[in-house]
Amino acid sequence: MASKKHGNGGRQANRGTTGNGGAKNGGAINGETRGVSRLVQAAVDGTLLYETKNPLPIETRARSVELLNHRLADSLDLQSQCKQAHWNVKGPHFIGLHKLFDEIYEATEEYIDLIAERIVQLGGIAEGTVRVAGARSSLREYPLVISSGDEHVAALSDALGQFSGKAREAIDELEDLEDPDSMDILTEVSRGIDQWLWFVEAHQQTRPVPVEGARSER
Repeated sequence: MASKKHGNGGRQANRGTTGNGGAKNGGAINGETRGVSRLVQAAVDGTLLYETKNPLPIETRARSVELLNHRLADSLDLQSQCKQAHWNVKGPHFIGLHKLFDEIYEATEEYIDLIAERIVQLGGIAEGTVRVAGARSSLREYPLVISSGDEHVAALSDALGQFSGKAREAIDELEDLEDPDSMDILTEVSRGIDQWLWFVEAHQQTRPVPVEGARSER
């Protein structure tokens, strides 16, 4: 009888030790999971930053990173829309538009790098996956079932114009944040986008229209 009690006691002791260890391990794993979840949410909120000797205040850097990541998403979306137009345009002006749309695609690659690298310089994380860009982009969905040159010119010029407007909104906010270097980058990008917009929409511009309320000072 004594040996049986000893054996049961040993098994109970072993179970207790194993159970406590499992609980501790489980708690550690849950803690790590919660920690990762907090990091992910901080990244989404734009509040996850690396330490850096960059002299801008941390609040400025955090908001600049958030703004730039939204424009990064727009840039990636715009680039994919250029390629969609490049692949699918048809009609008598095919070859010219086919080449033009690909040139814009390649130029947008440079804009993407400029924005992403500025984000990292500020201690942020450049969030440039396709899924993140698709969820975050402010650009309208590119129409898939179009083919003619005129239709693609209209759709892509809409996207370029919308991107340019959003870039200027960010420039104004970056000025308020006193982050002139990020302003300069988006100014360079918006200047380039404006030039591509000119190249694209020139295919549809035929005559000027009067401007309501405009007066000549001459």
